[in-house]
Amino acid sequence: MPLPAGTTLGPYEILAPLGAGGMGEVYRARDSKLGRDVALKVLPAAVADDPERLARLQREAQVLASLNHPNIAHIYGLESRALVMELVEGPTLAERIAAGPLPLDEALPIARQIAEALEAAHEKGIVHRDLKPANIKVTPQGLVKVLDFGLAKALEDSPASGELANSPTLSLAATKAGIILGTAAYMSPEQAKGKPVDRRADIWAFGVVLHEMLTGRQMYASETVSETLASVLLKEPALDTLPASTPWHIRQLLERCLRKDPRSRLRDIGEARVVLEEAPRSPVALPAAVRQSAIFSLQSAIAAVFALVAIVALAMLWKATRPAPLAPLQRFHADLGLDTGQATSYGAATIISPDGTRLAFVARGADGRSRIHTRLLEQSQASPLAGTENARSPFFSPDGQWVAFFADGKLKKISVQGGTAVTLCDAADDRGGSWGEDGQIVFTPNTRSGLLRVSDAGGAPTLITELSKDRAESTHRWPQVLPGSGGQAVLFVTTAAANYEEANIEAQSLNTGQRKMLHRGGTYGRYLPSGRSPGTGHLVYVQQGTLFAAPMDLSRLELIGPFVPVVEEVVVNTGNGGAQFAFSQTGIFVFQTGKATGAVRIVAWLDSAGKTQPLRHVPGRYFSPRFSPDGKRLALASAEGGNMDIWVYEWERDTASRLTFTAELEQNPVWSPDGKHIAFQSFRNGPGNIYWMRADGGGDTVRLTESKNNQGPYSISPDGKRLAFFEQSPETGSDIWTLPLDLTDPDHPKPGKPELFLRTPFIEVTPVFSPDGRWLAYMSLESGGPEVYVRPFPGPGGKWQVSTGGGVMPVWPRNGRELFYRTLDNRLMVANYTAKGEAFAADKPRLWSEKRFLDTGTFTNFDPAPDGKRFAVLMAPEGDAEQQRAKTHVTFLLNFFDELRRKVPGKQ
Repeated sequence: MPLPAGTTLGPYEILAPLGAGGMGEVYRARDSKLGRDVALKVLPAAVADDPERLARLQREAQVLASLNHPNIAHIYGLESRALVMELVEGPTLAERIAAGPLPLDEALPIARQIAEALEAAHEKGIVHRDLKPANIKVTPQGLVKVLDFGLAKALEDSPASGELANSPTLSLAATKAGIILGTAAYMSPEQAKGKPVDRRADIWAFGVVLHEMLTGRQMYASETVSETLASVLLKEPALDTLPASTPWHIRQLLERCLRKDPRSRLRDIGEARVVLEEAPRSPVALPAAVRQSAIFSLQSAIAAVFALVAIVALAMLWKATRPAPLAPLQRFHADLGLDTGQATSYGAATIISPDGTRLAFVARGADGRSRIHTRLLEQSQASPLAGTENARSPFFSPDGQWVAFFADGKLKKISVQGGTAVTLCDAADDRGGSWGEDGQIVFTPNTRSGLLRVSDAGGAPTLITELSKDRAESTHRWPQVLPGSGGQAVLFVTTAAANYEEANIEAQSLNTGQRKMLHRGGTYGRYLPSGRSPGTGHLVYVQQGTLFAAPMDLSRLELIGPFVPVVEEVVVNTGNGGAQFAFSQTGIFVFQTGKATGAVRIVAWLDSAGKTQPLRHVPGRYFSPRFSPDGKRLALASAEGGNMDIWVYEWERDTASRLTFTAELEQNPVWSPDGKHIAFQSFRNGPGNIYWMRADGGGDTVRLTESKNNQGPYSISPDGKRLAFFEQSPETGSDIWTLPLDLTDPDHPKPGKPELFLRTPFIEVTPVFSPDGRWLAYMSLESGGPEVYVRPFPGPGGKWQVSTGGGVMPVWPRNGRELFYRTLDNRLMVANYTAKGEAFAADKPRLWSEKRFLDTGTFTNFDPAPDGKRFAVLMAPEGDAEQQRAKTHVTFLLNFFDELRRKVPGKQ
């Protein structure tokens, strides 16, 4: 019996039924925790206790969880007897075909995306085994999503027998014993016989689906399942029913997909993808009479000659009045020639000069530090630019002779020929920049800011966009000064939360201040001057790793056509909205391919030998792990569902409790010395100020500070009487303060007036008290790069530099003998120290572990257990972000602007 609306399964509330199939009933449901709609596939109650079906549901969850591709519906989790899946809007392909055959220009892009989904699954050894139009959806944006890998099964190395017991024929319980899994009309002959199947069964089904798209009719359809299976086994595919306009190479592809003998069938679905990618450049089918005979009579030949002359003359006249033909898209991969791999970068790590002749990219050197490297395309080796240590998010000047970049809390520039890097201004925690034709650079200085503009000669930046309070905007980032605007119009990304899959792409005139919403949903918007006439081009953005494009009229800042998917598997950082692609003004598009980064990470134990093991077993978007004083709990910031909230995790019991529930960012948790309370940063009332609450979630939340500037809590003194924090300053970057606390009533602390501890012209952050409360360690940029220092508290007194060669985020374990900090390439260093009277002496730092962990920008990504013998660290899941950082090649698309004109035509 269907579940009525309002029924709850865990945190999911049933909204409406969506359908039913062999694997169960499907419902639209609301996730009350994350505030989003999902698809719930619920096992019917009548068979919920069937071990086989429950095992199959578990297998489906595991299979889907291993697939991460824009054309495959994602899985979010498993709840009770229900699978929680991505809700894909739009009709199924079956519903679309019911309206009639699909024209070639619609059918072939859909088929190509189906092929790419299958290719991704096959590369993981997964066979769908139930591909059919009803299991394929097409979103309003034209993105294909293949659903229901419920019958998929990892390919086995052991030889399969032909016995029915070892075939895909499985019992569905006593009432349906012996039914062959899959849909009969789309089964391959070997599957219909009950034999073992492999990826070639999917290739057959792909051919049947493509044929149905082009003809509007099922290839094998009879009144009963038995008759349908008999047709599959006995009848040859009816390729003569294809429309006459079907290209010859598509006919050949279908013929190879639909060979009954799997040994003669197309061997790899990737071959089908290649054919479909080249489809726009291939001729249509030859007329039947021409195919059947190459002999013409003399009269026919003479007539053909005269006709040919006439056609040539008309073609020449037509060509003289037409624009130049569109050049074919060319794709190739280039190795960057790196030994250590590319470094983490918030924005694009690889960029190309406006004239398309030079690459610049951020890469790690042998010393582990990231630098900008440059290379002419005609060369095979890249050269590092000295003075660009710790660089990230580079971008070219309009003439291609300079590269601007962010490093050490500053915006800098350097000549592509080398020389001294020039500091332009402060940028504490950047989120992208763009160099305008007027000599002004637009950039985002930190995570909670509007856009600033500064001269490329340096100076004091000015604010040019303001966050909208009415729209609860939290950031403006990834700006692009629009070409041809004289620096007076800028494109950027804005969002009210941390979910950049649902961010907005907007443009603003700097003359009038008028803003325009160009698109809702997606990130890293860029305008490409790809039109044939001035002021026309395309707007592109990334969502779920797919690059979408729409034609755009630059003069009106308006779209003049719908968005269409054009490039897939573009690396995007879902944690900050940055994407790994760039383009030249000449139409070269360069990008990194792979999975999204920054979205999911795990919390793991790390020891000095470099061994890791899971600490928090559920992956998530975690930040700032901090152990309670007794080491039994871990406070975390978790950015699930677009918001960031504070959680407490009891790792021995494997239970997590959410403490905050606002729609704003809540981050940087800090424990009180008794472990009963947590201070944290919240943006619930504007700027990020400091709040206080009980660690068990009870009681009231108390606001401790009120400032117009962002403040980050970092440490509480051992006696609980002082909270150390850093505050962003428009004049000095960031300063260190302490806040007196009266904890007579710890549930309702009384804060005193904040007291300045350290202010210099340089950035100082992350102040942390020593275990005895006599010293304060922090990070400063006073030496030109980030280093860790120690000062006596409350002062005055001396100052001691602890780190050498760069260091951030100091921490003291409670043993009172060591000071740890993180290197710039995310490894742990440790220095033993002694402290007598007013003197502090630290030994030479040594590497504690070779193991690198996940870069989370300015967020803390590690914390020591109380004994200092192991750490909680944030790591990428196996094969995810670590794999991305190790990439040493990029993909080039030549003639990309012509490809956009072809795929996404507009008023050019």
